[in-house]
Amino acid sequence: MGKRTALYQTHKALGAKIVDFGGWDMPLHYGSQIEEHRQVRRAAGMFDVSHMTVVDLRGAGARDCLRRILANDVGRLPGPGRALYSCMLTPDGGVLDDLITYWMDEQWYRVVVNAATRDKDLAWMREQASAFEVNLAERTDLAMLAVQGPRAVEIVAGVLDSRSREAAGALRPFQAVAAGGLFIGRTGYTGEDGFELILPADEAVARWEELREAGAAPCGLGARDTLRLEAGLNLYGSDMDESTTPLESGLGWTVAWQPEERRFIGREALEAQRARGVARRLVGLVLEGRGVLRDHQKVHAGDAGDGEITSGSFSPTLGRAIALARVPAGTGDRCTVEVRGRELAARVVEPPFVRNGRVLVELD
Repeated sequence: MGKRTALYQTHKALGAKIVDFGGWDMPLHYGSQIEEHRQVRRAAGMFDVSHMTVVDLRGAGARDCLRRILANDVGRLPGPGRALYSCMLTPDGGVLDDLITYWMDEQWYRVVVNAATRDKDLAWMREQASAFEVNLAERTDLAMLAVQGPRAVEIVAGVLDSRSREAAGALRPFQAVAAGGLFIGRTGYTGEDGFELILPADEAVARWEELREAGAAPCGLGARDTLRLEAGLNLYGSDMDESTTPLESGLGWTVAWQPEERRFIGREALEAQRARGVARRLVGLVLEGRGVLRDHQKVHAGDAGDGEITSGSFSPTLGRAIALARVPAGTGDRCTVEVRGRELAARVVEPPFVRNGRVLVELD
């Protein structure tokens, strides 16, 4: 038996198929993964993401600590109430984890890291934090819900009190506010608009039911994965890990090179890689015919060499197989993929495939 969120019995009562995810017993789907995917693209879906790890950094040294351990720079945030996506790196430039940091006030930053990397993330962060005037606290008392889709803002607003509704309504993407006992971030992992809500775990069931009655369809981690793949969003452990750097994972945009005097962990390794040229890159693939693209299938890019699919699945929105793949830097706009002993033709595209319900790649 794995760890269980406050909503475990609620998921069981709704008929969810429960699977292990990073040591947690989590809902894969409630009957139809494809229908849950479509619900998010067309209206609104709701996910229990309480398995994610919430960490609060408080103290005068919180900002300097994060500027040291993150490749992106919290110093670039224009003011409190803003969020930043970043990788946390090893000294060799490998990705320890990808995470979101919320700056709430001068001495409070909230970080949300992945469930499967919790132990190593906390150990690494605590080791680095020891050099700064900062208190690091894991918030095991909290739960986290994500409401995503074109109706998400309307649905969440409908269950909030007037003060919280006004605060949430003023948020733009990658902004956050603490109001009415809720932490509300306009962030997500689906390529759709919406909110991530952090709240006391003992209030999670009641809030879930309110949102469900208001029109947010319960969705499992299966739909969350196909949604994030369509949106071109990396999954830690598949599309990047400690053996890959942000520069070869499509995440070069998350590395803040300026100011030069900020010596974040892993900077020297990334500078050396950038100077010699990045040998591999992460691309999108669209299968041209019938078939299914899966993780670890071999990609042939002609004279450029071979690569590998890092995340692959059927796209409900596009109606065909898509993937993220790490390929040689010289790969052109066509390749083949080994699928059950056959070479299937695929086009190389720039992710994302879908954002805010719009298909962003050309289909034959």
